[in-house]
Amino acid sequence: MTALCIKNLVKTYDNDVHALRGINLDVNEGDFFALLGPNGAGKSTAIGIISSLVNKTSGTVTVFGHDLDTDIVGVKSCIGLVPQEFNFNGFEPIFNTITNVAGYNGIPPREARKRAEHYLKRLDLWDKRRSTGRELSGGMKRRLMIARALVHEPKMLILDEPTAGVDIEIRRSMWEYLTEINSENGTSIILTTHYLEEAESLCRNVAIIDRGEIIENGSVADLLSQAMQETFILNLYEPVTEAPTIEPFKVRLCSEPNQLEVDVPKGHSVSDMFQALQSKGVVVGSLRNKSNRLEEFFLRLVNQSNKDSQ
Repeated sequence: MTALCIKNLVKTYDNDVHALRGINLDVNEGDFFALLGPNGAGKSTAIGIISSLVNKTSGTVTVFGHDLDTDIVGVKSCIGLVPQEFNFNGFEPIFNTITNVAGYNGIPPREARKRAEHYLKRLDLWDKRRSTGRELSGGMKRRLMIARALVHEPKMLILDEPTAGVDIEIRRSMWEYLTEINSENGTSIILTTHYLEEAESLCRNVAIIDRGEIIENGSVADLLSQAMQETFILNLYEPVTEAPTIEPFKVRLCSEPNQLEVDVPKGHSVSDMFQALQSKGVVVGSLRNKSNRLEEFFLRLVNQSNKDSQ
């Protein structure tokens, strides 16, 4: 079954701002899907429409077969939403925050308390259950919003920039848990993020939106195969004073004398690069990507989209 089906979705605001320009998008059941784009591209507008928080201008949205126009209750029952902004009652104990949301979704009180305990424990918030939302750290607030979104155990979880401002340890624990519910429970997950390394490591499929239009849509593997080059930072055993010439690779000196920056074009391997460097007497001790591969592809695509629109 298709978890989410969007057809010709348009959103035009009263000031004649075209937030969405007829986008089409399908997300399969059980997918871990990334919706990427620069600020103002239309990501949050699309999520707002899917979750019934924003009225669309035209087009259709169905969630697990429930049409947004004719069965909004069915759509809401399938969705758990984690928005960008904190939007819970900061003066209410967080245990109550979870049980109240469960009640809104028709879950009986005893089951609501059971689920609240489960999700607060799983997201390392049980010790804070009597604390109010305003007493929590930023990372705890993010986890509280995930627990709140999951308490009615939706088929699809939508996360809009969920790790913004969250430290690395908490971010990793959040992604481990989300990967777990995706793989074990089959929960479909739609993610927007500016941390593109997250999208590359977590998601199977991705759509890139810019200026209200989908400019690329496919599997992460297929998109990465279109990348024109990868850039690596090499740590050398011995420092060099000038960058060697090893066509077709582009080599540049770094600020550190024992480092080089090398562009590896599409169609050439890291092994090819090593052999070419070794032929020049340069021995590599270790390497790392200068930037995330999906990030490089994303920037190239968006820059091209901007040029085409001018």
